[in-house]
Amino acid sequence: MKLGIVGLPNVGKSTLFNAITNAGAESANYPFCTIDPNVGMVTVPDGRLDFLAELYSPKKYTPAVIEFVDIAGLVKGASKGEGLGNKFLSNIRMTDAIVHVVRCFDDENIIHVEGSTDPLRDIETINLELVMADMEMVERRIDRAKKAGKGDKKYLHEAEVMECLLAHLNEGKMARSYECSAEDRAIIAQSELLSLKPVIYAANMDEKSFASDYLENPYYQKVKVLADSEGAQVLPICAKVEQEIAELPQEDKQMFLEELGLKQSGLDRLINCSYSLLGLISFLTAGPEEVRAWTIKRGTKAPQAAGKIHSDFERGFIRAEVIAFDDLKAQGTMAAAKEKGLVRSEGKDYVMQDGDVVLFRFNV
Repeated sequence: MKLGIVGLPNVGKSTLFNAITNAGAESANYPFCTIDPNVGMVTVPDGRLDFLAELYSPKKYTPAVIEFVDIAGLVKGASKGEGLGNKFLSNIRMTDAIVHVVRCFDDENIIHVEGSTDPLRDIETINLELVMADMEMVERRIDRAKKAGKGDKKYLHEAEVMECLLAHLNEGKMARSYECSAEDRAIIAQSELLSLKPVIYAANMDEKSFASDYLENPYYQKVKVLADSEGAQVLPICAKVEQEIAELPQEDKQMFLEELGLKQSGLDRLINCSYSLLGLISFLTAGPEEVRAWTIKRGTKAPQAAGKIHSDFERGFIRAEVIAFDDLKAQGTMAAAKEKGLVRSEGKDYVMQDGDVVLFRFNV
C-alpha cells in the first residue's frame, strides 16, 4: 500500500512524515522545502504476528508494509505548473490513497501561504487543482476514445461516459463523488484520476488543542463535517506530538501516550484508517521458516489470497486449512486447536477473514 501525503506548504506534512517514518526528511518554515518526494517504508504493527513469532520462533518475521510518500506542498495553479505543480501531481498518481494534511491551528510564527488559517479553503484549493489536472486527462481520453470509436463502437460508450464525468468535474466536483453504474465506474477507474483516490483528512492541530479536547477544535469540526459529507476519513493528529513520540525510546512511548490520554500513536491510527478506507484486511501464515502478514482486499476468496503468496498456489489450489487467530491464541498451540476441531478445511468459495491463520494446499 502506498499513501501520498499532500497539502499546502507549511501545514505540517513533512513533520508528520518524519514522525511516522523516522526518515529524517527536511522540514522547514518556508514553502517548497520538499521538492523531490521523500519516501519512507513503515511496518504495520500487528500483535497477532508477534504471538505467532513467539509460538514458532521462525527464521524470518515479515510484517505488512506501508509506503508513505511526502509530496511537496501544492499551491494555486499547480495543475498549470505553478510551484512545480505538474511534477508534484504526477507523484500523487502513483499512490493508492491520499493523506491530505490540513492545518487546524493558528500560529503567527509559522507562515501560511494564504495568510490565515481556513481548513475548508485550503482543502478546496488542493481539491480544485486535482480536479483541473483530471479534466486535462479526461479530455485527452475522450479524444482517444472518439478516434478509436470510428473502428470499434465500444469506444463510443467510453467517450460518452468520460464526457459525463468531465461535466461533473467542470462543476469543481471530485471524480470520487460522481455517481454511475458499476460498469461505467470500471471504465473511469482505468484512468489514474487524482480526484478519484480515497482520502484521509489529517487534521493537524497544535499541542494545546490536541491535548485538551480536539473535538472542541473549531477547525477540526469543520473538516469533520466535510469529510462526513464526502464519505472520507478524518484523523485528528498533532504532528509535533507525533515527532516527540518518535524520538522517545520504545519503552517510554506507551507511557507518553497514556499521559496524553491516547491508546494508540498517530501512526497506528493512520494505518487503521488506511485499511478501513481501502477495504483491506490481513491474513497470516506461520511456521518455523517464516511468520508473515499478507494484505488483501476485503471479500477476497481463498484461491486469490493464495495467489498473493505465489501464482502457483492459486493455479493449483486444492483447499485452505484455516483457523481464526483468536481461536489459535485461546488454545495456545496449533495441535491443541486441531484437537478441538477449530482448524477448518475451506474450498474455493471461502471468503478470507481478517486474522485468518492459513495453510494453503495446492498441486501443480
